[in-house]
Amino acid sequence: MPDTMKVMRTTAVGGPEVLQVAEVPKPVPLPTEVLVKVHAAGINPVDWKIRGGVFPTGALGAPPFVQGWDVAGVVTSAPRVTRFQPGDEVYGLLWFPRQAGGYGEYVTAPARQFARKPRGLSFTDAAALPLAGLTAWQTLVEVAGVTAGQRVLVTAAAGGVGHLATQLARHLGAEVTGTARTAKHPFLRDHGVDHPVDYTTTDVAAAVRDQDLVLDLLGGANSVALLSTLRPGGLLITTIGQPSEELLGTAERLGVRVSPFLVEPDRLGLEALTTLVEDGALRVHVDQVFDLEEAAKAHEVGQSDRTTGKLVLSVSA
Repeated sequence: MPDTMKVMRTTAVGGPEVLQVAEVPKPVPLPTEVLVKVHAAGINPVDWKIRGGVFPTGALGAPPFVQGWDVAGVVTSAPRVTRFQPGDEVYGLLWFPRQAGGYGEYVTAPARQFARKPRGLSFTDAAALPLAGLTAWQTLVEVAGVTAGQRVLVTAAAGGVGHLATQLARHLGAEVTGTARTAKHPFLRDHGVDHPVDYTTTDVAAAVRDQDLVLDLLGGANSVALLSTLRPGGLLITTIGQPSEELLGTAERLGVRVSPFLVEPDRLGLEALTTLVEDGALRVHVDQVFDLEEAAKAHEVGQSDRTTGKLVLSVSA
């Protein structure tokens, strides 16, 4: 009988209650893959959107499946792998958007989807970093090419991606504006924001002007309004689905640009994040930690849209 492991499996499309404990076979790594004992797994908004049927499951197919793409843990097997050996502490964004099985005790993935865990960073904090951190890195550095002196607006700036993007933009030399409720403005200022804006009391589209980049982490009708905050030729990057015809048409009329974005596994990006963390230029904030069996509760908290930073599952000691 093959070795088994515990996972939190999404048994159907529905509410948090569809997340159920299950025993499944432990994965076996192929050559060039590593088997990692997961210590912690990050939780992201895409998780509950997929669980609830709001975000297309795509390559995950129909339930049941095991969600989770952010992991941090220890390599236990590495056949024909030169980058790692058993005992190495690693973290990564795995297989996205295919099934990776992060809500489980073990995962396998290509060795080049992992990086060494930043020195001094706990497994919990490391698991919070890959998807959100790579979203910030790939949008700001690779898509937008942010440089010193530019102006960057980040919506949902106290969230998982937002609080990392604001720090990275500041590190790149940008002047940073971020949106969040007034109660979170001290947090924003402590995480790279020069100009906090309360979106509940201020019309952001009317109050903010001449931005080189808008990193739009909210989507919807909000995106169209935010186009007016850009300078001519400025860029809005949306991480929420494909741009609507209204968004594209308004951007063309205003002389600005729009780029959709979906994060990808990226060893080089992870290693860049590791350097920033080890140099003290980037800090990940974990709001709450839940046991693996509490994944449903974690989803409920995440869906409240009141989280500051990230939520993480503790999988094993």
